[in-house]
Amino acid sequence: MKDKIIEKMYEISKIPYQKYVKTNKPWQVTKSELLAYPTDSLGQNLGKFLNDNNFNIQSKLEDHDIIHILTNTGITVEDEIAMQYYLLGNGKKSLYLFMVILSGTLFYSTQIREFIRQYKRGKKAHRFYDLNFEKLLFVPMANIRQTFNIQ
Repeated sequence: MKDKIIEKMYEISKIPYQKYVKTNKPWQVTKSELLAYPTDSLGQNLGKFLNDNNFNIQSKLEDHDIIHILTNTGITVEDEIAMQYYLLGNGKKSLYLFMVILSGTLFYSTQIREFIRQYKRGKKAHRFYDLNFEKLLFVPMANIRQTFNIQ
């Protein structure tokens, strides 16, 4: 039941977030184009992630899925909350992040140790959450992880 509540909160907040908060331009790339990127590149890995999870590219939210693949974070509600803790540790601060962390901590208080572990992982990585990932799509994912100490 709590998963459904959190998912509904995300669905309700996603559209105004895309429209009013995210000022970046949508990427002009398709999932099939991403899959054709060089082997093990960030772009190809994004294409695989989208394909494997039966997702489509979300306009103006493309970097969210990039964070998933760079940090090797799953797609469950708990994973999403843990990823926001990771991003907080990496230095990101936004109303959306704090809303997810607050609601996630309340609903999933039994997972607090995992959330703190993810926060610490984010602290160890060099700041990367705000990179222009669209310009890095051809770069090998391993190089990005190594450069930014993403473990």
